[in-house]
Amino acid sequence: MAIATYTLVALDCREPESLARFYAAVLGGEIKQYDEDWYDLYAPGGHRISFQRAADHQPPKWPQASSDSQQLHLDFTVTDMDRAQEEVLALGAKALDLDDQDGERGFRVFADPAGHPFCLCRE
Repeated sequence: MAIATYTLVALDCREPESLARFYAAVLGGEIKQYDEDWYDLYAPGGHRISFQRAADHQPPKWPQASSDSQQLHLDFTVTDMDRAQEEVLALGAKALDLDDQDGERGFRVFADPAGHPFCLCRE
């Protein structure tokens, strides 16, 4: 029997409203503001990502050194990798690792505008 029920992933960031809008443009869904420091994105499929103001947030380094951590990363499945890449870059994502080894690896790594890594993964 499960001990708990999954609720959400919360991302620390300096500007929660703008980061919520970035992910809404990537995933779709509805943004709800809890207060000036907390925004929720209710994405299609019932998933929830929250964005919490952390004035001193520092994004993880990429590529990570052995003493650093990604903190977390999000994976998103896409049907057209090249088109999805163009679109997230146009929204303000930063390319971190685009070498998908001619499709063998099946994913590409980006950072959102606040610096959190995320992957676009082939379906």
